[in-house]
Amino acid sequence: MTKAGRTAALAAALAALALGAGAAGADVIKVGVVASFSGPFAVFGNEFKYGMDVYQAQHGTKVGDHEIQFIFKDSGGPNPDAAKSATQELLIKDRVNYLAGYVFTPNALAVAPLVEQSKTPTVIWNAATSIINAKSKYFLRTSMTQPQVAAPMADWAIANGIKTVVTAVTDYGPGIDAEKGFTKEFEAKGGKVIDAIRMPIQTTDFGPFMQRAKQDKPNAVFSFIPAGPPAFAFVKAYADNGLKGDGIKLIGTGDIDDETTLQGLGDAAIGVITSHPYSAAHDSAMNKDFLAELKKLHPDAVANFAAVDAYDGMHVLYKMIEAGGADGAKGMAAVIGSTWESPRGPLTLDPKTRTVIQNMYIREVVRGPDGKLENKEIATIKDVPDLGYPAP
Repeated sequence: MTKAGRTAALAAALAALALGAGAAGADVIKVGVVASFSGPFAVFGNEFKYGMDVYQAQHGTKVGDHEIQFIFKDSGGPNPDAAKSATQELLIKDRVNYLAGYVFTPNALAVAPLVEQSKTPTVIWNAATSIINAKSKYFLRTSMTQPQVAAPMADWAIANGIKTVVTAVTDYGPGIDAEKGFTKEFEAKGGKVIDAIRMPIQTTDFGPFMQRAKQDKPNAVFSFIPAGPPAFAFVKAYADNGLKGDGIKLIGTGDIDDETTLQGLGDAAIGVITSHPYSAAHDSAMNKDFLAELKKLHPDAVANFAAVDAYDGMHVLYKMIEAGGADGAKGMAAVIGSTWESPRGPLTLDPKTRTVIQNMYIREVVRGPDGKLENKEIATIKDVPDLGYPAP
């Protein structure tokens, strides 16, 4: 079959799927989860499963008369073709009613046409570029966007005497969004970005970039690096190349000092300042319950933002299924605009952007009472929407 023929066949299959999307009353509701379950970014798949396990331990595996069946597909790292193939299989072979997961922006963008044509509600648990939700009206997001995180960091920097900054970000959608979001706010408040460094997504040696930033002699380096091994290597390079010793602060999004790698950084991480919607040190009864349940289920697990993003994603899925069963349109109508409490704080699913409105916390890495490193919340910026969502 030619490529055009395959495309036509896929379109026909998705159209048929969409025609049957409103069928309600099924005993089993199927949810496909596409994420990184292998390779250097497997931390995301692991954390997603932690969040799912905690939610189901607290809320059960059924919604009304519906059993929920989760079908997992591994997309590896940033791999649009793999994500698209996995999603096609879930939609056409497994005939899932809902989709969830999606770690990387390129992966989410690759599946947007499939989601749009099949009319399948899709709850994004990580991918953080603002443009994603503009690509399909069936995308919902319980994580964050980088403009949502970066602008509060710029405000804190200005308020705390940081006047010059070098930006150093991973060169793909979220990194560029973070760079632009930070720069726009920082310069509007009188700061100066004296250099803008973009680093390939597969980079593991950050020494040359740190040397370049060091020669610029800024007050601070602002960074976004995807959580996991690359972020760990970046923070180590910051200390090893003498920037910390020179008094150049490291500020950025919370991916760079993620809880899953934080302890391994040691004293190199002390004093790092980040903006993020979640810290495991968040002082609320709901977060304490979340962490206690996770420890009961997975004694060696470390909770991070991805686990909470999935936990809240499960809340949205359960509410959609409760309202509409297999009728995705009815389910979406029930959750858009809704407000609920999360281990990270209050959330509202913004009707305009379909990304959650949430608090942003300015966190400083310190040693906690138990001697372990933690992201201590030192300031709260309340009810921040997606500041980068494209105009309709």
